[in-house]
Amino acid sequence: MGPGSWGRFLAALPAEGREEISPATPASLTEEKPGLRDYHPSVVSVADGTRQYLQFLVVERGLAANTLESYERDLRRYREFLATRGKEELGAVSALDVAEFRGALRGGDAEHSPLAVSSVGRAVVAVRGLHLFAMKQGLARSDPAHEVAPPAAAKRLPKAISIDEVERLLDASGSMEDPDPRVLRDRALLEFLYGTGARISEATGLDVDDLDHLAADPAVLLSGKGGKQRYVPVGSYAVRALDAYLVRGRPALAAKAGRKASPAVFLNARGGRLTRQGAWGIISEAAVRSGKPEISPHTLRHSFATHLLDGGADIRVVQELLGHASVTTTQVYTLVTVDKLREVYAAAHPRAFS
Repeated sequence: MGPGSWGRFLAALPAEGREEISPATPASLTEEKPGLRDYHPSVVSVADGTRQYLQFLVVERGLAANTLESYERDLRRYREFLATRGKEELGAVSALDVAEFRGALRGGDAEHSPLAVSSVGRAVVAVRGLHLFAMKQGLARSDPAHEVAPPAAAKRLPKAISIDEVERLLDASGSMEDPDPRVLRDRALLEFLYGTGARISEATGLDVDDLDHLAADPAVLLSGKGGKQRYVPVGSYAVRALDAYLVRGRPALAAKAGRKASPAVFLNARGGRLTRQGAWGIISEAAVRSGKPEISPHTLRHSFATHLLDGGADIRVVQELLGHASVTTTQVYTLVTVDKLREVYAAAHPRAFS
């Protein structure tokens, strides 16, 4: 949503209730609010409640424009669904309506294709937020969505490749002896991604000042999701690749930018910061040359975590290295290693099978 459409979106919100929901008067979904006495809970429309909820998210929560656009789209479909059932007021909505809306999203209809579990979950979260807001703000007497939980997403195992496949990929990216600065950059990028488990955005966002790869204990400062920073060790292979690139490759690329020197570690052919798309292209080309075209930047991150756990690393250490806020996010990798243990057990234990 661009600046112009965003302004039109805000302008379309109703004037009613803006005094009650404003930066000067903080509101929270966890607090009862005695305002909005002009509204009677039995006659507030779903459309009016939705507009006020979106305004609340803009003013009080400061959600990103893309997130607001997704919420608005989900709630518009919810409003249309309720209209087909003759439910125009918030007070008329029941838990069954909410549950059947969730089912309709998953199953699809003549006008809509079935949504993925993640998309259904987002829509249900938007609906639950709307009804909780309506109850707390006095627009409705109850919250019919309280007991309707988002669908549980299927737990997908991350795709990791073997150590041999990693080595073939790294070799396919080029040699550290190559005189081409782009080849040196490509090898350094892939060695860095696998050697640190960094996200692709963390690698492309990396500045030279964030590197301490020549210290006695080489490390890098990574800036992850939510601006959270963490120090991660850099292995000797990645250190050598980085050193070759920074000494013999990066200066040549940086010269292409003229006076507009970029602080980025990884530069494109014009001397500017390498983009995520550019980094993806580098990995994709190396993957094709290695004979494993399905490899992605996240494959290297998954492989980094899986190989650490296979080597006996503590899961909480891996959690810190990956920058996960919760260890439960990292635990998905243990499923991979358990599968490997089962294979070894079945093949090696004399009494694995009767």
